[in-house]
Amino acid sequence: MRIGMIGLGRMGANMVRRLLKGGHECVAYDRSRDAVQAVAGFGAQAAGSIEDLVRQLPAPRAVWIMVPAAIVDSVIGQLRPLLARGDVLIDGGNSNYRDDIRRAEQLLAAGIRYLDVGTSGGVLGFEQGYCLMIGGDATAVALVEPLLATLAPGGRMPTDPAAASGASGKAASPAAASMGYLHCGPSGAGHFVKMVHNGIEYGLMAAYAEGLNLLAHADAGLTSTAADAETAPLSEPRFFQYQLDIGAITEVWRHGSIISSRLLDLTAEALAKDGKLAGFGGRVADSGEGRWTVEAAIEVGVPAHVLSAALYSRFESRGRAELANKLLSAMRLGFGGHVEKAP
Repeated sequence: MRIGMIGLGRMGANMVRRLLKGGHECVAYDRSRDAVQAVAGFGAQAAGSIEDLVRQLPAPRAVWIMVPAAIVDSVIGQLRPLLARGDVLIDGGNSNYRDDIRRAEQLLAAGIRYLDVGTSGGVLGFEQGYCLMIGGDATAVALVEPLLATLAPGGRMPTDPAAASGASGKAASPAAASMGYLHCGPSGAGHFVKMVHNGIEYGLMAAYAEGLNLLAHADAGLTSTAADAETAPLSEPRFFQYQLDIGAITEVWRHGSIISSRLLDLTAEALAKDGKLAGFGGRVADSGEGRWTVEAAIEVGVPAHVLSAALYSRFESRGRAELANKLLSAMRLGFGGHVEKAP
């Protein structure tokens, strides 16, 4: 099957490579000529513009957009007059699901079918496949299902010719889900599921980080100072005299532990390279999905304590709690005479 791919960043380029290896044809475009030439080296057809990309696709066309959420509407604006009734336009980035509903309605007026595909797998996706969460029209999903089956992990990757056939138009079935892709529902459903997926990701990452930080400070009874005793007194220092190898602990957890996961694998890998993580500043960004997840939980009245706390911890990592902490010190000085000077 032939598909056009717009956006050849870390994920888009690897998705093109995986599709090519799976026997599909890809026409690729990016504002960076170097990015286009890089995938052309793997066998993709280079496009010099969005118009050129569309010209190289047979009807009904399938075009996959893999760009930041902020510019999706701009790209769709360029594509819309070039596409025809029956074509399928796919947004595989991290758009807000509400935008998907609007876009699908607008494109439907021109007979263009729009799919929102939440894509998880990151830079590891080329080798291990991508988990795909799909929203939109079922007939459009069936049309591009061979592509979805190849991108998904499914155990039927590139070298298996059966990968090109997908799951025979049953993208909403348990069989497809077990391969790593699922038609979740109508427009917006794919990105809604991916949004919550990323909210959960925030919580899991925070749990690993907090637990490992506690293990790293299990030697407090050996290293505590007079200043420590004033701010966080130990009831009995003898209970905290463990100098633990955090890297080795993450490694042993990877083997048979109930909390093993891909996130733990990545953590162990990072600690094996540098046990002190000296190359990281400790400022953690959030790309939007965590916020949208918390907002959705508020709107439907569903408690999301862990997901909310994980989001707020990211804000704190970027210094957004500095004034609040100074105010706490000021109040403690006022009512108790506790002097906490600036470092």
